[in-house]
Amino acid sequence: KLKEAFENDKPARTVEFTEEQMKIVKGLHLLTIKPVLYVANVGEDDVADPSGNEYVQKVREFAQKDNAEVIVICAKIESEIAELEGEEKEMFLQELGIEESGLDQLIRAAYSLLGLATYFTAGVQEVRAWTFRKGMKAPQCAGVIHSDFEKGFIRAETVSYDDLVAAGSMTAAKEAGKVRLEGKEYIVKDGDVMHFRFNV
Repeated sequence: KLKEAFENDKPARTVEFTEEQMKIVKGLHLLTIKPVLYVANVGEDDVADPSGNEYVQKVREFAQKDNAEVIVICAKIESEIAELEGEEKEMFLQELGIEESGLDQLIRAAYSLLGLATYFTAGVQEVRAWTFRKGMKAPQCAGVIHSDFEKGFIRAETVSYDDLVAAGSMTAAKEAGKVRLEGKEYIVKDGDVMHFRFNV
């Protein structure tokens, strides 16, 4: 399969493999098996609506052959955004007619491409974000923090980010019945806020 693809100037990522074949292919460490994301850097005038930019269209046509996404950014604007915070940043983006910064778009697209998501842990001292692969179960996600959490996993107190924000606090979310006790088979969702119970 790979030989045929390479002889036709196609990257390895265009070939469909069975699970067993993929185990062998991964051992080859092929660069062309890696997913691709294209980023087009445009001028300030084109960032709000890049559809009229012929170069962006050419990049999109090229990326389409790879079934790849194209993110359009303006590096000059991104450097200016990096110096702003909070309301200033929001106002600057609104003035330019941009919904979100190129960096935010790039991060979201990269996470999606790699099959990654984020869950949160929240305590009195700090809130932390943890990256995990989509489809992972609660014990595996607990293991992202520490292997002991996975070994001794009992359950996870879980609430969605949106429900927690709407409630205003973890106590209010519990009173509203939004906090769930999830077991070993629970598949963690992007944006879950979790408190792991474990015993080692």
